[in-house]
This record gives sequence, structure tokens and C-alpha cells, in this order.
Amino acid sequence: MSSTPIKTLICLVVSLAIMPVLAADMEFTGTAKTETGAILYQEKHHVSGTCQEGVFRPKDHQIGYHRTEAAETFASKDLAYPDSVIRPTVEFLQPDFSESLSIQYTSPDTLAIEWQKPNKELKRYDVTYNQDVVVDAGFDTLVRQHWAEVTNGESVNFRFLAPTRGEHYAFVLEPIESARVVSDHVLQIRPTGIVLRFLVEPIILGYSEDGALTDYYGLTNIRKNLDTNHTAHIRYSVENYPDCALTP
Repeated sequence: MSSTPIKTLICLVVSLAIMPVLAADMEFTGTAKTETGAILYQEKHHVSGTCQEGVFRPKDHQIGYHRTEAAETFASKDLAYPDSVIRPTVEFLQPDFSESLSIQYTSPDTLAIEWQKPNKELKRYDVTYNQDVVVDAGFDTLVRQHWAEVTNGESVNFRFLAPTRGEHYAFVLEPIESARVVSDHVLQIRPTGIVLRFLVEPIILGYSEDGALTDYYGLTNIRKNLDTNHTAHIRYSVENYPDCALTP
């Protein structure tokens, strides 16, 4: 038997193994409105990442927050995903209120939070975590990781970090029907603990058929005043898709 087919197969396997991971970018804009339809601000998102096994994986995510028609930002958030696509590092700045928030990972099971409150008080937390914990915009990747389940009516349990409390809590991601959000797939994130369910309103999410976030309805990280943050309906439009699928 000729060795040529075997050599060809070996060369193919080796070439696939050393094939570079393709870079990819995604850009989208969110417009946040009040319940009466007044525009609060816009979010401009740029996500750089890679296409791995045909699926987009975020690496860096920059968000600029803009007042209507304003070129300059009034707040910013930088996320990086060096180790986990559901637990990014976070650097958030809201200069209007002299507020900042930083989340970093000091060990494989501990994260460090530093929160500069609007009243100038500095809070620091060291929080232990496991692989079920989701941080900030990591919820978006969590949805895509479990796309087959949630689009088939199943729910996903996880823990969500509340950075200003220095703790993470039990939550569930589940399909729902909602009069507030109209999209191909409508989901909600809600706490499962009895006490927290009375204190925290669910976040309602909309997704397109291809896995892009279309809607966010709930509490935002943008301040309304010194005591409260805005609750808004944010509608997203994608300007640039990566050259690979968003979902497995």
C-alpha cells in the first residue's frame, strides 16, 4: 500500500493543528430610553476577538457612553477576557459622579473589587468564586454558550456577581414572554433566592435568531443621581459582525 495517502493525511492534520486562530471584530450600538421613550444615552461597543472552531470568542470589549449627539463620552467601560469568556476584568469610569469600579483576578479562585463610590468612599472586596460565577457582560456569552438550551425552553442556573455588594448570588437564565421586549428570543435573568427576588427586578433580554443581543430592559450601571441608577430599555443594532458564528 502506498504511503502517499498516509503522508497526505498527516500533512493535513499537522496543517490544521498549526492553523492560526482568525481574528474577528464586532461593533454595535445601544440606545437607552426611558419607559416614556425619552433617549437617555447611547452605548458604542467595539469587541475584538477570535474565531475558534467557527465560533466568536471575545477578547477585549470597549464601551463608550455618549449623551445624545455628543461626540465625547461621559462614561466608559473596558472589559478583557484573558481566562474566561463569562468572567471579564472590568474597568468602569463615570466621571460625572467621580465613580469608578475595577474587577481583577488575583488568583484562580479569588477576584478583587475596588469601588470608588460617588460619596468618595473607597470600598474593597476580595471574593472567592467558582466556575458558575458570571461577571458583568459575561452574561452575554453565557447565553450563547447555552443557546441550544434556552432556545428550546430550558433554564440555566448560575451565580451573578454584585460588585458593589462584594458578593455573588444565585440566578437563573430562562425563556419568557414579555410585553416589554419583542425579539426572536426573549429571556430573563432573575435571582432565585427568596429575599433577593423581592429586592431585585429581573433583567429582560432580547436576542436575534443568529445570537446577537437586541434588547436589554432593566437596571443599568449609569447613574440617574447619587442614590440610584437608571432603569432603561436599551435597543441594540449591529454595525459589524465577526466572520464566524456567534453561537455554537
